[in-house]
Amino acid sequence: MSWRWEYDPDEEYVIGGAPPAFVAEVEKSADELVRAAEALYLDGSSFQGDNPRSEHVRVPGGMFVFLLVPRHECGYVLQVTYV
Repeated sequence: MSWRWEYDPDEEYVIGGAPPAFVAEVEKSADELVRAAEALYLDGSSFQGDNPRSEHVRVPGGMFVFLLVPRHECGYVLQVTYV
């Protein structure tokens, strides 16, 4: 399995209607967070313990809530706020 990120529950619900430049910033930051998680949790599928807390990530134009689940080797963008 390789690390990835996705919108939860889906892209339209989480970020639908946001300007393309803002969406690009959210997706760029999500890519970076997943790359960092892959380096930190070398074998996420065998991870034992509590998941990290969700975090609020600031990007130009707003912020988003990101949850990392090492056992799924996945990060989830749960909510976005565009200002």
